[in-house]
Amino acid sequence: MNSKSKLHPRRNAREGVLQALYAQQFSDDEPLVILSRTLDAYPERKKNEDFISTLFHCVLDHVDWADDLIKSHLQNWEFNRVAQVDKVLLRMGICEIFYLDDIPPKVSISEMVEISKVYSTDESSGFINGILDAVYKDYQQQENN
Repeated sequence: MNSKSKLHPRRNAREGVLQALYAQQFSDDEPLVILSRTLDAYPERKKNEDFISTLFHCVLDHVDWADDLIKSHLQNWEFNRVAQVDKVLLRMGICEIFYLDDIPPKVSISEMVEISKVYSTDESSGFINGILDAVYKDYQQQENN
């Protein structure tokens, strides 16, 4: 049994979205081709194909808006210095918070933090938690107004 099969299915799905979005940044291939490769590489992700596709396309559709939101929450840091993996995880978390109503925002934040511990630097989990938490607080204020 490989370590990926021990993951919660949604965590595995999110890792697939991360991999597809990361690959998308460096590829001229169509997004659907990249997404298909990601799903084909991990057959156990097929049962979460709808979630994976929804999150993948949500991030692609809202990348500029999400990046502006990230930039507005950076303190003493330049956006171009943020690690590519961290940018992708932040975009994913933001899209889950704002667009995937069936997922509690705290779960989205926690998932992005935990995935960053596997795929990014030691400092990334705290960085991602801080940005997404600030974004969520702003989101709550918008909802209450």
